[in-house]
Amino acid sequence: MTNYGDEATVRSILTAKGDTWAVVGLSTNTARAAYGVAQVLQRHGKRIVPVHPKAETVLGEPGYRSLADIPFPVDVVDVFVNSELAGEVADQAVAVGAKAVWFQLGVVDEEAYARTTGAGVEMVMDRCPAIEFPRLG
Repeated sequence: MTNYGDEATVRSILTAKGDTWAVVGLSTNTARAAYGVAQVLQRHGKRIVPVHPKAETVLGEPGYRSLADIPFPVDVVDVFVNSELAGEVADQAVAVGAKAVWFQLGVVDEEAYARTTGAGVEMVMDRCPAIEFPRLG
């Protein structure tokens, strides 16, 4: 597979694209990867915004059912849904004006990548910020 998100893009999203990260698929289930990654994002000074059908408060932040329900700007949309649903989330991220989209490990949709980057929105796919932060130093 092609590398979707070069080092400059990874660095840009983690350090320069903004501090408000909508985490799609984040719930109160502490066993899920989304929960641990959200904790890492918070430790790196990011505000997390849980997006989940249950709209639960997670890690002290109120949740929303969809990206469109968030009443303030979102900088990065971090996607923890399966690849079949991820393209729709990427399209929603572009629609709400996100600066970047991040598909987690195992989440791949090449057509969504082409649409998102074609719309001028940076994107990383099949990577994890919890792994990339320490690697960047």
